[in-house]
Amino acid sequence: MRLALEAEGYEIDEAANGEEALELFSEHPADVALIDLMLPGMDGFECCRALRRQSAVPIIIVTARSDTHDVVAGLEAGADDYVTKPFVTKELGARIRALLRRVRPVGEQPTVLAFGDLELVPEEGVLRHKGDGTEVHCTKTEFRLLCELASSPSKVLSREQLLDRVWGYDYFGDGRLVDVHIRRLRTKVEPDPALPRHILTVRGMGYKLVP
Repeated sequence: MRLALEAEGYEIDEAANGEEALELFSEHPADVALIDLMLPGMDGFECCRALRRQSAVPIIIVTARSDTHDVVAGLEAGADDYVTKPFVTKELGARIRALLRRVRPVGEQPTVLAFGDLELVPEEGVLRHKGDGTEVHCTKTEFRLLCELASSPSKVLSREQLLDRVWGYDYFGDGRLVDVHIRRLRTKVEPDPALPRHILTVRGMGYKLVP
């Protein structure tokens, strides 16, 4: 992986285990983190959660496990995407480029997108409460997903549309990415995530945001 990515022009910092990776990241923050689930000592899930607590850096889980439970658990731990081994380096490169594109500012949208007691400011990359102005922490992926939903209020967007607009690809896409990130978003924007009022599921079609 290192050789293939360096050949594409990336600079790579490499760590042998989770503890070393967290220490290295604190000294030299990266643009994208690749984390294997099968690590000595601290496993990839724990490493992902620890990294997510200190940074919104895009994370790709790299794993030999293709079981749905493991994939979803990795996403729930805070990962933005995943790739299962064995894979071709072209696929990994496509996923990394898609994540890096999403770090750029969201395209032309209204200055402020409001729903409930929250307001979303795409140009500032901020989600905050209207009353006291306190910010709601979101990862870059969660923020981009919320912007896409909020830019088309009450309009249903399919998983495929969200994969294409937020993750930047559809061929390698997986609807589970969208589902897990929607669940994470609901814990941050819904008064009761179990009974969502704003981010709604439209069975057989996709998701919509109701102001």
